Amino acid sequence: MTTTAPTPVRAPARDAEGPVRRHELAAFLRHRREHISPERVGLVRGPRRRTPGLRREEVAQLSAVGVTWYTWLEQARDIQVSGQVLDALARTLLLDPGERAHLFRLADATDPTPATACPSITPALRAVLAGLEPNPACVQNSRYDILAHNRTYGLLLGDLDAVPPEDRNCMILSYTDSEWRSSIVHLEETQRLMAARLRATMAGHLADPAWKALLKRLTAESAEFRAAWDRHEVVATRGKRKEFRNRLVGRVTVDHSDFFLGPEQGPRMITYTPADEESRERLERLHAIAVEREHAGRGR
Repeated sequence: MTTTAPTPVRAPARDAEGPVRRHELAAFLRHRREHISPERVGLVRGPRRRTPGLRREEVAQLSAVGVTWYTWLEQARDIQVSGQVLDALARTLLLDPGERAHLFRLADATDPTPATACPSITPALRAVLAGLEPNPACVQNSRYDILAHNRTYGLLLGDLDAVPPEDRNCMILSYTDSEWRSSIVHLEETQRLMAARLRATMAGHLADPAWKALLKRLTAESAEFRAAWDRHEVVATRGKRKEFRNRLVGRVTVDHSDFFLGPEQGPRMITYTPADEESRERLERLHAIAVEREHAGRGR
């Protein structure tokens, strides 16, 4: 009796939605270009101009990209586009935060400045963060990007305002930034818990370009992260007492709390409540320093 081997089933293409996304991206770019008047981007409308919006070559010039390359984008060609170029196009086309996020999703690219496009960060939420001072508080997403913070938090582990927006991520800072690392009293334990929490949360974002980019960067830049990641540990969200060694006011002990702003695994507000009177006094001094620096900056 002869048996016939089963016909192998071909796996679906890795990016079956690619052509659809490229055509959507092309249509989106054309629509935005055609609905922006030259005057809005500082160009003079000539008397013979027939195009109601911007020309392709004008978008390319304002974004510092080649005309041919930009034309290919609008023709839905299968080309790679970097986050930096998309950032330039978003600024040239005057995209609002929602439109910017849509642009990056269509291009299947990671936004280099995700904190500027988070709809959770409203003026009211910023007012809440300020109202919690002198206690440190911030808003983070599940990938540990710091989306917003108050002045006390900004000086708790270093000068956060001096950190480029693309580096304002607690995982990156805890594993690669010397000042941030030196401020965490129990650094190794903190790193392991953060890596375990990241792994647990990442299970729902395995195909997300931003998560893959973060993992790639951490793996490339930190041997400590590689060791922690290889443990395959997972841990759920939980409050915890933490100790920091602040360079301006000394050691502070705080109780960490998470307040989710929507479904769990989404953005959350993190607060640090002083665990003792000495820590309370030191956080008050840290807040006073932050306010003084802010006023000095405005006076320049």
